[in-house]
Amino acid sequence: MKTQTLIPLAAAAGLLLGSSLAGAQQQGVSKDEIRIGTIQDLSGPLAGFGKQSRNGMQLAVDELNEQGSVHGRKLKLFVEDSGYDPKKAVLAAQKLVNQDKIFIMAGHIGTAQNMAAMPVQFEKNIVNFFPITAAREMYEPFNRLKYSFAATYYDQIRIALPKLVKEKGAKVVCTIYQDDEFGLEVQRGAEAGLTSIGMRLAEKTSFKRGATDFSSQVAKMKATGCDLVVLGTIIRETIGTVGESRKTGFNPTFLGSSAAYTDLIHKLGGKPMDGIYATMTVQNPYTDEQSQPLRFWANKYKTKFNEDPTVFSVYGYSIIQDFIQAANKAGPNLTTDSFIKAMDSSTFEPDMFGSPKMTFSATKRLGNDQSRLSQIVDGKWKVVTDYLAP
Repeated sequence: MKTQTLIPLAAAAGLLLGSSLAGAQQQGVSKDEIRIGTIQDLSGPLAGFGKQSRNGMQLAVDELNEQGSVHGRKLKLFVEDSGYDPKKAVLAAQKLVNQDKIFIMAGHIGTAQNMAAMPVQFEKNIVNFFPITAAREMYEPFNRLKYSFAATYYDQIRIALPKLVKEKGAKVVCTIYQDDEFGLEVQRGAEAGLTSIGMRLAEKTSFKRGATDFSSQVAKMKATGCDLVVLGTIIRETIGTVGESRKTGFNPTFLGSSAAYTDLIHKLGGKPMDGIYATMTVQNPYTDEQSQPLRFWANKYKTKFNEDPTVFSVYGYSIIQDFIQAANKAGPNLTTDSFIKAMDSSTFEPDMFGSPKMTFSATKRLGNDQSRLSQIVDGKWKVVTDYLAP
């Protein structure tokens, strides 16, 4: 009787051991596939950015799959919509991590959204790779699963503002900012930059995420006599603030962060947007760009998606290209650990889009801390400075 009982018990133990070994296999990586997840805003206030980022990522995935592989593996992109809502971002992360079984989260857009979703990923040992936000929280505090490619909003403004204040002879500097993690980073950068030249913000006015009316904020800054305004704004808030200002005869120098560096500003805002500045790294890929490789890429993108690419298309495309480089370096046995080891000794060289050189190490999770300035001139962004080092 005892002997008969032992046989099924032994078989059950073998099954359990087998299942635990199978469970040890790296999530999101099979013999012929690597699963990449991304969360974009496809239906909210940043849908213009999110759709372009998704398209850029898909173009890079398709190119790799058509032309080769990563050690015999094709890429598969899984996309979820957050609507720019942190609560929805959590649900999207749960689906990607637990149902779609992604290997990595790449290019997730939005500061608050990333902060909400990261705990879901980290619980399952999934890297947050190059989120499309320049918040310091994307690499601080240190976590082995965090990698960020973007000079922070804080550093962008901290470094660019003093230069612009001196160049324009500005005396009264104000800020309007989105009342969340993103906007506060821009405001803090402005305060730090002004402190370095013995100045302070004369007026700080904010708005809630999703706001559409900025008349009271503009009136307040106009009454204060601001001659330079730092914009902690994204698409429609930039257009709304600058448009309302022009309408009321209020014409200070406007400086936005990389969040405002998009062709949607001049396409949707029209002539009133001429003259505004924004910090940036890679440049917007206009289809008539003088650089032949950039023009070729832009037209290839337009042929595929039937619309012009934007800088967010470039972000998406470059993020996948950088992932491919690191995954190839990690070797045939791709795991979270081997990917981290590869990243921690990686250097990413400047590309045709004008990106800065990026380096990472076991203690350095921000690839680049430099940005440059562009200005809208005659309806197009024009690069007006080289990279400004901290």
